[in-house]
Amino acid sequence: MSKTFSSILEQSVDKLRSFIPGNGKKKARAYQRREVPRDQHNVSRSVISEPAKKVLSRLNKSGYEAYLVGGGVRDILLGQRPKDFDIATNATPEEVHDLFRNSRLIGRRFRIVHVVFGREIIEVTTFRGNANQADKDSTSDDRKTSEHGQLLRDNVYGNQEEDALRRDFTINALYYCIRDFTVIDFANGIDDLRNRQLRLIGDPETRYREDPVRMLRAIRFAAKLDFDIEPETEAPIRELAPLLTHIPPARLFEEVLKLFSAGHGEATYDLLTRYDLLAPLFPETVKAIEAGEPDELIRQALRNTDARIAQGKSVTPYFLFAAMLWPALQKEWNHRQDNGDPVQPALHGAIGKVIGRQVQATSIPKRFSGPMKEIWELQMRLPRRQGKRAFVTMSHQRFRAAYDFLLVREACGEIKPGLGDWWTEFQRVDERGQERMLSELTNDAPKKRRRRKPAQRPAP
Repeated sequence: MSKTFSSILEQSVDKLRSFIPGNGKKKARAYQRREVPRDQHNVSRSVISEPAKKVLSRLNKSGYEAYLVGGGVRDILLGQRPKDFDIATNATPEEVHDLFRNSRLIGRRFRIVHVVFGREIIEVTTFRGNANQADKDSTSDDRKTSEHGQLLRDNVYGNQEEDALRRDFTINALYYCIRDFTVIDFANGIDDLRNRQLRLIGDPETRYREDPVRMLRAIRFAAKLDFDIEPETEAPIRELAPLLTHIPPARLFEEVLKLFSAGHGEATYDLLTRYDLLAPLFPETVKAIEAGEPDELIRQALRNTDARIAQGKSVTPYFLFAAMLWPALQKEWNHRQDNGDPVQPALHGAIGKVIGRQVQATSIPKRFSGPMKEIWELQMRLPRRQGKRAFVTMSHQRFRAAYDFLLVREACGEIKPGLGDWWTEFQRVDERGQERMLSELTNDAPKKRRRRKPAQRPAP
């Protein structure tokens, strides 16, 4: 944690300390509303986006309660600049939709409104009600649960306090009021921010069963914020990890992107492995690693990805999945060759099988699975550079991604270094230099000995 980050957090904590029961001493947790006035916190309107302020202002002027909520408030208190701003209100989704022409209603499981301002989307949710007062019958139109306790639909509305206690983690149950500039804390989230601790609101097993993706969110926040997962919150995770297999593969695909595209990929990978959450996401990869395939390429790719994100560069999902599935591909490819398949057909067969099995866990759109397949196939073409092959390979639309993948393979020690340097130089030099490099390859190549034809003997 940087000095700047530490000092900002410490200043915020000092301001908030008088609002923590027992001045920070550990006590039995009792949820009660606390209002922290403007001079006791560091949340400022200046760091809130203009679209978010417009939505808050219009809802308030129309007679509704509206608050900035969740990660936006949390990140500002931690001295960070939020990427997204979410709003909670007592207006129904239909009422919000009527107020904003630039909005759309989305979701069946949870009905929410997206208010669109160019590239920025402000997510507006209606205060959710207490589940205990909702009809828990599985035939209810407002609330449905599966046989595993998973919430299939939850459109029961309530007040602000009920909404706070329905949120997942205490540090996400913080509200900022733009009218009087107070921070409202219902679940001792300020306490947990100070202790750098991630804690679920309510009974952890029940909350995980309601939505197993909360286990992945726990990992994502722990890695992103460098927080510890509170013991009671972490206790059921390993046992309940298989519940993720009941989540639609399309939703898990999006969650995987969130996990590994936040700039803390390697830390996330370690936590997923520690809590047995990697297997539901990448079952064939876990089987391959348990069978002896190394995972260093995954780690190296995630380190590179984290570095790119830190530099403000983009990350392509197909490169990420190509790395995550590489151990599974290697295992299947070797198995097919051991059974007598030629190298190329063995690779094509392995690719089909690995992708086919993976989409059952996390669906991979074809716009990503196709390029991922090309990255793998180009690994066989990159060593073949004689003649015009190098130019043909370099003209391939997936060459750059395949070249980066080759560098990762070298960096993690999977293959000997040298080929990556050659391709780096080949891209740098002009056409004359490229011809020279190819000529050197031809001269260095071992020459095949010609077989002499047997001398014809004279006919007797």
